[in-house]
Amino acid sequence: MAVIEQIRCGCVNSYLIESRGRAILVDTGRLGSEEKILNMCQKTKVELILLTHGHFDHVQNTSFLKERLQVPVAMHKEDYSLLRDNRKEPISHQGLLAMLVAEVAERNLEKNRIPEFVPDLYLDDGDCLSDYGIDATVMALPGHTRGSIGLDIEEKFVITGDALMNLFYPGLSMIYWDREKMIESALKISALGARKVYFGHGNPVENREWSRIEI
Repeated sequence: MAVIEQIRCGCVNSYLIESRGRAILVDTGRLGSEEKILNMCQKTKVELILLTHGHFDHVQNTSFLKERLQVPVAMHKEDYSLLRDNRKEPISHQGLLAMLVAEVAERNLEKNRIPEFVPDLYLDDGDCLSDYGIDATVMALPGHTRGSIGLDIEEKFVITGDALMNLFYPGLSMIYWDREKMIESALKISALGARKVYFGHGNPVENREWSRIEI
C-alpha cells in the first residue's frame, strides 16, 4: 500500500507518495521550503513531480527540484499559462471570510514570481501513473483553476490540490476561477466514496458530501 507523507511548507502542503521504494512528489511549495522538500525526496526514489495547478504557492520550487532530482514535471496543459503570470486567471470568491482570503491571494500574486521551468508532460482525466511506481489515477478537477487536477490513489486516498481546502475548516475552495465547475469537481470527489482526503491547504479528513459544505 502507498504511504503518503505530508510535507508542511507554511500554510501549503506538498506530498510524497511512496510505494515499494518508488515515489511521486505532488506540488513543490513556496520559495524557502525547497531544501526541506529536497531532503524528504532524497530518502526515496522520486520519479515524477506532479503539479495540481499553476498557482505560485504550489509550484515555486519546481525548477530547483526538477534540476536536483533530475525527474520530469507533469501538470495539466490548461494551467501552463499561469506559470508565466498567475494574474492571467481572475480570482472570485463568495462570503466575507473568502473575501479576506482573496485579498491576501491577490497581493501575493502581485509580488511572487515563479522560477522558470517547462513541464515535460501534460496529464488529463483518467491518466494512470503506474509507470512511475504508484497506483494512482489522475482526476481533472477544474474550478479553482482551469487546469486543476488531483489523484485517486489505490482507491483509498485522494489528493485534491485546491479543488477543496481546509484552511479554517474542510470545504469547498474559498477562491476560484469558476464556482460551478468547482462544485462539479467537489461532487466528483464525493462520488469516490470512502477515501482519506489530502488538501493543498490543511490536514487530511475523511471524504464526505462536499457540495453541501458552503464556503
